[in-house]
Amino acid sequence: MTPSTLRVAKLTTGMVLAAASVASTAYQPLITDDTGTQGKGGNQFELGFNRDREQQAGTANNSNVVPLTYTRGLTDTLDAFISINHTRLSSNLPGSEASGGGNPSAGFKWRFWENESNRTSLAVKPELRLPVSPAAEAAGRGNGRSSYGLTLILTQETGFGAVHANLAAGHDHYRSLAIGPDSEGLRASITPVWHIGDQWKLAVDTGRDKQRVGGRDSFSGYFEIGAVYSPNKDLDFAVGVLRRSDRGTPGATAKALTAGITWRFE
Repeated sequence: MTPSTLRVAKLTTGMVLAAASVASTAYQPLITDDTGTQGKGGNQFELGFNRDREQQAGTANNSNVVPLTYTRGLTDTLDAFISINHTRLSSNLPGSEASGGGNPSAGFKWRFWENESNRTSLAVKPELRLPVSPAAEAAGRGNGRSSYGLTLILTQETGFGAVHANLAAGHDHYRSLAIGPDSEGLRASITPVWHIGDQWKLAVDTGRDKQRVGGRDSFSGYFEIGAVYSPNKDLDFAVGVLRRSDRGTPGATAKALTAGITWRFE
Protein backbone atom coordinates (compact mmCIF):
# COMPACT_ATOMS: atom_id res chain seq x y z
CA MET A 1 0.00 0.00 0.00
CA THR A 2 1.49 3.33 -1.04
CA PRO A 3 1.67 6.22 1.43
CA SER A 4 -1.02 8.19 -0.43
CA THR A 5 -3.31 5.17 -0.61
CA LEU A 6 -2.65 4.49 3.05
CA ARG A 7 -3.59 8.01 4.05
CA VAL A 8 -6.90 7.72 2.18
CA ALA A 9 -7.56 4.30 3.66
CA LYS A 10 -6.75 5.62 7.12
CA LEU A 11 -9.29 8.42 6.59
CA THR A 12 -11.95 5.85 5.83
CA THR A 13 -10.90 3.56 8.65
CA GLY A 14 -10.76 6.48 11.06
CA MET A 15 -14.33 7.43 10.20
CA VAL A 16 -15.58 3.89 10.59
CA LEU A 17 -13.68 3.20 13.79
CA ALA A 18 -14.90 6.48 15.22
CA ALA A 19 -18.43 5.42 14.47
CA ALA A 20 -17.77 1.94 15.72
CA SER A 21 -15.97 2.77 18.91
CA VAL A 22 -18.32 5.56 19.91
CA ALA A 23 -21.59 4.12 18.75
CA SER A 24 -20.86 0.61 19.82
CA THR A 25 -20.26 1.77 23.38
CA ALA A 26 -23.18 4.15 23.21
CA TYR A 27 -26.52 4.00 21.48
CA GLN A 28 -26.29 1.81 18.39
CA PRO A 29 -26.37 2.69 15.54
CA LEU A 30 -25.54 6.33 16.36
CA ILE A 31 -22.25 8.16 16.78
CA THR A 32 -23.69 10.48 19.43
CA ASP A 33 -23.76 8.94 22.92
CA ASP A 34 -26.41 9.22 25.62
CA THR A 35 -26.09 9.46 29.41
CA GLY A 36 -27.74 6.09 30.06
CA THR A 37 -25.85 3.50 32.15
CA GLN A 38 -26.44 -0.17 32.93
CA GLY A 39 -27.04 0.22 36.67
CA LYS A 40 -25.06 -1.59 39.35
CA GLY A 41 -24.45 -5.21 38.32
CA GLY A 42 -25.92 -4.73 34.85
CA ASN A 43 -24.17 -6.12 31.77
CA GLN A 44 -24.35 -5.37 28.08
CA PHE A 45 -22.87 -6.91 24.93
CA GLU A 46 -22.94 -5.00 21.63
CA LEU A 47 -21.99 -6.57 18.30
CA GLY A 48 -21.87 -4.27 15.29
CA PHE A 49 -21.08 -4.24 11.60
CA ASN A 50 -19.95 -1.08 9.79
CA ARG A 51 -19.40 -0.96 6.05
CA ASP A 52 -17.84 2.15 4.50
CA ARG A 53 -17.09 3.35 1.00
CA GLU A 54 -14.97 6.48 0.54
CA GLN A 55 -14.39 8.07 -2.87
CA GLN A 56 -11.85 10.72 -3.76
CA ALA A 57 -10.18 11.66 -7.06
CA GLY A 58 -11.11 8.40 -8.77
CA THR A 59 -10.02 6.23 -5.84
CA ALA A 60 -12.59 4.10 -4.02
CA ASN A 61 -11.70 2.70 -0.60
CA ASN A 62 -13.82 0.21 1.30
CA SER A 63 -13.67 -0.87 4.92
CA ASN A 64 -15.64 -3.37 6.96
CA VAL A 65 -15.38 -3.15 10.75
CA VAL A 66 -16.93 -5.61 13.21
CA PRO A 67 -16.76 -4.19 16.78
CA LEU A 68 -17.63 -6.13 19.93
CA THR A 69 -18.13 -4.21 23.19
CA TYR A 70 -18.78 -5.41 26.73
CA THR A 71 -20.10 -2.94 29.33
CA ARG A 72 -20.43 -3.53 33.08
CA GLY A 73 -22.35 -1.34 35.51
CA LEU A 74 -20.06 -0.66 38.49
CA THR A 75 -22.61 1.57 40.23
CA ASP A 76 -25.98 2.97 39.22
CA THR A 77 -24.25 5.90 37.49
CA LEU A 78 -20.84 4.46 36.47
CA ASP A 79 -20.10 2.01 33.64
CA ALA A 80 -16.83 0.43 32.53
CA PHE A 81 -16.40 -0.92 29.00
CA ILE A 82 -13.91 -2.73 26.78
CA SER A 83 -14.10 -2.99 23.00
CA ILE A 84 -12.30 -4.95 20.28
CA ASN A 85 -12.81 -4.98 16.54
CA HIS A 86 -11.85 -6.73 13.33
CA THR A 87 -11.10 -4.51 10.32
CA ARG A 88 -10.86 -5.30 6.62
CA LEU A 89 -9.67 -2.67 4.12
CA SER A 90 -9.78 -2.84 0.33
CA SER A 91 -9.39 -0.43 -2.58
CA ASN A 92 -9.54 -0.27 -6.36
CA LEU A 93 -5.78 0.29 -6.25
CA PRO A 94 -3.54 -2.80 -6.25
CA GLY A 95 -1.82 -3.89 -3.05
CA SER A 96 -4.13 -1.97 -0.73
CA GLU A 97 -5.90 -4.85 1.01
CA ALA A 98 -5.48 -5.36 4.76
CA SER A 99 -7.31 -7.41 7.35
CA GLY A 100 -7.00 -8.00 11.08
CA GLY A 101 -7.58 -6.47 14.48
CA GLY A 102 -7.82 -2.72 15.00
CA ASN A 103 -7.21 -0.65 18.13
CA PRO A 104 -8.83 -2.17 21.23
CA SER A 105 -10.25 0.38 23.65
CA ALA A 106 -11.39 0.68 27.24
CA GLY A 107 -13.03 3.40 29.27
CA PHE A 108 -15.73 4.59 31.64
CA LYS A 109 -18.98 6.50 31.44
CA TRP A 110 -20.05 8.44 34.53
CA ARG A 111 -23.41 10.21 34.78
CA PHE A 112 -22.38 12.83 37.28
CA TRP A 113 -25.45 15.08 37.32
CA GLU A 114 -29.18 14.72 36.70
CA ASN A 115 -32.28 16.77 37.40
CA GLU A 116 -35.31 14.52 37.68
CA SER A 117 -37.85 17.33 37.49
CA ASN A 118 -36.39 18.74 34.24
CA ARG A 119 -35.35 15.25 32.99
CA THR A 120 -31.89 16.54 32.15
CA SER A 121 -28.61 14.70 32.76
CA LEU A 122 -24.89 15.09 32.12
CA ALA A 123 -22.19 12.44 31.75
CA VAL A 124 -18.52 12.23 30.90
CA LYS A 125 -16.79 9.39 29.06
CA PRO A 126 -12.97 9.03 29.00
CA GLU A 127 -11.61 6.38 26.64
CA LEU A 128 -8.16 4.88 26.00
CA ARG A 129 -7.35 3.25 22.65
CA LEU A 130 -4.52 0.73 22.90
CA PRO A 131 -1.88 0.50 20.16
CA VAL A 132 -1.72 -2.00 17.33
CA SER A 133 1.48 -3.65 16.08
CA PRO A 134 3.87 -1.85 13.68
CA ALA A 135 2.69 -4.12 10.85
CA ALA A 136 -0.96 -3.36 11.59
CA GLU A 137 -0.24 0.38 11.69
CA ALA A 138 1.63 0.19 8.39
CA ALA A 139 -1.38 -1.60 6.88
CA GLY A 140 -3.68 1.22 8.02
CA ARG A 141 -5.63 -0.78 10.60
CA GLY A 142 -5.00 1.53 13.55
CA ASN A 143 -2.60 3.67 15.58
CA GLY A 144 0.73 2.27 16.73
CA ARG A 145 0.77 4.28 19.96
CA SER A 146 -1.85 4.68 22.66
CA SER A 147 -4.48 7.31 21.87
CA TYR A 148 -7.27 8.73 23.95
CA GLY A 149 -10.53 10.65 23.89
CA LEU A 150 -12.95 12.43 26.22
CA THR A 151 -16.67 13.02 25.58
CA LEU A 152 -19.06 15.31 27.44
CA ILE A 153 -22.66 14.10 27.07
CA LEU A 154 -25.99 15.86 27.56
CA THR A 155 -29.37 14.09 27.49
CA GLN A 156 -32.66 15.94 27.62
CA GLU A 157 -35.77 13.76 27.79
CA THR A 158 -38.74 15.19 25.88
CA GLY A 159 -42.36 14.46 25.14
CA PHE A 160 -41.41 12.68 21.89
CA GLY A 161 -38.38 10.83 23.27
CA ALA A 162 -35.02 12.49 23.95
CA VAL A 163 -32.34 14.78 22.56
CA HIS A 164 -28.66 13.87 23.04
CA ALA A 165 -25.71 16.22 22.46
CA ASN A 166 -21.97 15.49 22.59
CA LEU A 167 -18.74 17.46 22.66
CA ALA A 168 -15.83 15.08 22.11
CA ALA A 169 -12.07 15.66 21.95
CA GLY A 170 -9.34 13.17 21.15
CA HIS A 171 -5.67 12.65 20.32
CA ASP A 172 -4.35 10.10 17.81
CA HIS A 173 -0.71 9.04 18.13
CA TYR A 174 1.31 7.09 15.55
CA ARG A 175 4.50 5.14 15.96
CA SER A 176 5.92 6.29 12.62
CA LEU A 177 5.81 9.76 11.06
CA ALA A 178 5.87 8.01 7.67
CA ILE A 179 2.36 6.78 8.47
CA GLY A 180 1.11 10.13 9.69
CA PRO A 181 1.80 12.89 12.23
CA ASP A 182 -0.07 12.92 15.52
CA SER A 183 -3.44 14.64 15.31
CA GLU A 184 -6.01 16.30 17.55
CA GLY A 185 -9.73 16.11 16.91
CA LEU A 186 -12.86 17.87 18.15
CA ARG A 187 -16.44 16.84 17.39
CA ALA A 188 -19.79 18.43 18.24
CA SER A 189 -22.98 16.48 17.53
CA ILE A 190 -26.68 16.37 18.33
CA THR A 191 -29.33 13.66 17.97
CA PRO A 192 -33.09 13.84 18.45
CA VAL A 193 -34.58 10.38 19.06
CA TRP A 194 -38.29 9.72 18.54
CA HIS A 195 -39.98 6.87 20.45
CA ILE A 196 -42.50 5.25 18.10
CA GLY A 197 -44.60 3.06 20.35
CA ASP A 198 -42.94 0.69 22.80
CA GLN A 199 -40.65 -1.10 20.32
CA TRP A 200 -39.34 1.41 17.76
CA LYS A 201 -37.04 4.42 17.92
CA LEU A 202 -36.05 6.67 15.02
CA ALA A 203 -33.13 9.11 15.12
CA VAL A 204 -31.30 11.74 13.10
CA ASP A 205 -27.65 12.17 14.06
CA THR A 206 -25.61 15.10 12.75
CA GLY A 207 -22.18 16.40 13.69
CA ARG A 208 -19.21 18.54 12.72
CA ASP A 209 -15.55 17.61 13.14
CA LYS A 210 -12.34 19.60 13.33
CA GLN A 211 -8.96 17.87 13.02
CA ARG A 212 -5.53 19.43 13.46
CA VAL A 213 -2.62 17.63 11.79
CA GLY A 214 0.84 19.17 11.59
CA GLY A 215 -0.48 22.57 12.63
CA ARG A 216 -3.15 22.64 9.92
CA ASP A 217 -6.90 22.38 10.51
CA SER A 218 -9.42 20.46 8.42
CA PHE A 219 -13.18 20.26 8.79
CA SER A 220 -15.79 17.62 7.98
CA GLY A 221 -19.36 16.74 8.84
CA TYR A 222 -21.70 13.79 8.91
CA PHE A 223 -25.42 13.07 8.74
CA GLU A 224 -27.02 9.80 9.80
CA ILE A 225 -30.52 8.34 9.89
CA GLY A 226 -30.98 5.42 12.27
CA ALA A 227 -33.65 3.08 13.59
CA VAL A 228 -33.81 0.76 16.61
CA TYR A 229 -36.24 -2.14 17.08
CA SER A 230 -36.58 -3.54 20.61
CA PRO A 231 -38.67 -6.74 20.84
CA ASN A 232 -38.17 -6.58 24.63
CA LYS A 233 -36.36 -4.43 27.20
CA ASP A 234 -33.14 -6.49 26.97
CA LEU A 235 -32.64 -6.75 23.19
CA ASP A 236 -32.16 -4.14 20.45
CA PHE A 237 -31.66 -4.45 16.69
CA ALA A 238 -30.25 -1.29 15.10
CA VAL A 239 -29.50 -0.06 11.59
CA GLY A 240 -28.21 3.27 10.30
CA VAL A 241 -27.14 4.98 7.06
CA LEU A 242 -24.46 7.67 7.27
CA ARG A 243 -22.90 10.15 4.87
CA ARG A 244 -19.73 12.12 5.63
CA SER A 245 -18.20 14.99 3.64
CA ASP A 246 -14.76 16.59 3.87
CA ARG A 247 -15.02 20.36 3.47
CA GLY A 248 -11.29 20.68 2.79
CA THR A 249 -11.26 18.15 -0.07
CA PRO A 250 -13.82 18.92 -2.79
CA GLY A 251 -15.52 15.80 -4.08
CA ALA A 252 -14.41 13.62 -1.16
CA THR A 253 -17.36 11.81 0.39
CA ALA A 254 -17.90 8.68 2.43
CA LYS A 255 -21.02 6.60 2.87
CA ALA A 256 -21.56 4.02 5.57
CA LEU A 257 -24.05 1.37 6.54
CA THR A 258 -24.04 0.31 10.19
CA ALA A 259 -26.01 -2.40 11.95
CA GLY A 260 -25.86 -3.92 15.41
CA ILE A 261 -27.34 -6.11 18.10
CA THR A 262 -27.43 -5.11 21.77
CA TRP A 263 -28.12 -7.59 24.59
CA ARG A 264 -28.52 -6.54 28.21
CA PHE A 265 -28.52 -8.97 31.16
CA GLU A 266 -27.77 -9.22 34.89
